Amino acid sequence: MANKSAIDATLREQALATLQREQFDVLVIGAGITGCGVARDAAMRGMRVAVVDAKDIGAATSSRSAKLIHGGVRYLAQGQMNVVKEAANERRTIRKLAPHLSITSNMVVVVRKKTHLTALRAGLTLYEKLGNVDESERHVIWDYDELKSNEPSVNMDGLIGAAVYPEYQTEDSRLTLANARSAAAHEATIVTYAAVDDILIQNGKAGGALVRNTLSEKEEPFEVRSKVIVNAAGIWVDAVRKMEEKGAKNKLQLTKGIHLIFSRDRLPIDGSICWSAPDKRGLFTVPRGRFVYAGTTDTFYPEPDYWPEITREDIDYLKDSANTIFNVDSLTDADIIGLWSGVRPLLGEEGKKPSEISRRHELLTGPGGMITVAGGKLTAYRSMAQRVADQCQKILGAKPNPAATDVGSLPGGDFSEPFEQFKTHVEALGIPPIEAERLARLYGSEALTLFSEKTGPAVEAEFAVRTEGALTLEDYWVRRSARSNFDHDGGMDALEPAAEIMGNLLNWSDAEKNSQIESCQKRRQKEMSILDT
Repeated sequence: MANKSAIDATLREQALATLQREQFDVLVIGAGITGCGVARDAAMRGMRVAVVDAKDIGAATSSRSAKLIHGGVRYLAQGQMNVVKEAANERRTIRKLAPHLSITSNMVVVVRKKTHLTALRAGLTLYEKLGNVDESERHVIWDYDELKSNEPSVNMDGLIGAAVYPEYQTEDSRLTLANARSAAAHEATIVTYAAVDDILIQNGKAGGALVRNTLSEKEEPFEVRSKVIVNAAGIWVDAVRKMEEKGAKNKLQLTKGIHLIFSRDRLPIDGSICWSAPDKRGLFTVPRGRFVYAGTTDTFYPEPDYWPEITREDIDYLKDSANTIFNVDSLTDADIIGLWSGVRPLLGEEGKKPSEISRRHELLTGPGGMITVAGGKLTAYRSMAQRVADQCQKILGAKPNPAATDVGSLPGGDFSEPFEQFKTHVEALGIPPIEAERLARLYGSEALTLFSEKTGPAVEAEFAVRTEGALTLEDYWVRRSARSNFDHDGGMDALEPAAEIMGNLLNWSDAEKNSQIESCQKRRQKEMSILDT
């Protein structure tokens, strides 16, 4: 039986033809978490939806986050009560929709002073009240002995204990993909590697976009007609706004965050350890399978970028601070087995430090009627999408009929037992526990059929093409399999078998297949080369 939620990359030519042939109710520019959330909501309401993106689904910020579904505790100190309440409620919704993409992880906030502990307890209590947090997920306090016993790798010098509360780990790129696939199941047309070169204005109204197939240098740009245009281009929001209004002033202030990856054998922790750096910024280390990642920096960044530069200063900031909080042998560059960086699209606020800028979002309407959604955060994507879809319906003159985007499940999320119990079903296929956990995290219930006979890059890559819209080897390596970050040697061994199956499905020549492999190898080498300086 055909998978209704499949985005089949082998049928891309048909999707391109659909873009050119039909008039849509809503054209979404940007296939990040916000754009895919908008597409899902609008399509579920019965609107005819198209999504285009210059690169892959989730290619920028939506695959470069801290990979945590935050309840928003830290925003209490900034007085952002509405952000906190929304985030806490949306966190619960994501758990219902995709339990495999919202896995509980204890945040262990180490404390040095009683006054800090008192303030932290008060903040967490307020957070739990605002977010209607279940009793089973409320915070607890560990004293000195409990912290030392539960997390022996923590350097106890100067500590008095810790506040412990649950947050959810996710794979951000796959949460984005799950929303795209859900939109496709409701008949949205989703085309990646389709860049918007201009907004089409007729009689003063935005009525479409000029789109270019970036996988072909021979094809001419074509027009996509739509009654409503939604600019959900993330860090490129201002660039798209200027296509509609040449003199539009920038709304975004971009900031960069980086993360370092270590072996869990080298940094053995059970929970996510959180502490304050010397500059008072909150940092953390998060365990994930055989790995631990540390984050995150928060510095201004000048321009949108898929692969923002990682500097020596970025690395030393995280590494040196981690060395103050753990009692393992000092971490060195040789211990860093991977790293990633991303750019946040924040609403500009004059005079504020990067970490002080609000994570709120704002809806803007341009002179031609284009709706722009700027700012926001991963956790609140669904509520942002709902507001955008409401506005789309208003413009279309349709009777409001809010979609039930908070019920049911996203692809892979249709299981009800706790994740720890669910992953044992994947193990029962004969898959070793660590690999079973990885597959359960990424694929959820779909792992039970996909890997019932065999596992490995070839199986994953075929599914990535036929069901998940992967058009390049990077799409699979970075955003479908997460092997670029969470695999031995950055997943280099997976490239050739994945490229072989993708090449067969997508009609790559031998030269193209080799080029795809070489591109990923060079990306890995470039990311790791900073460690040699």
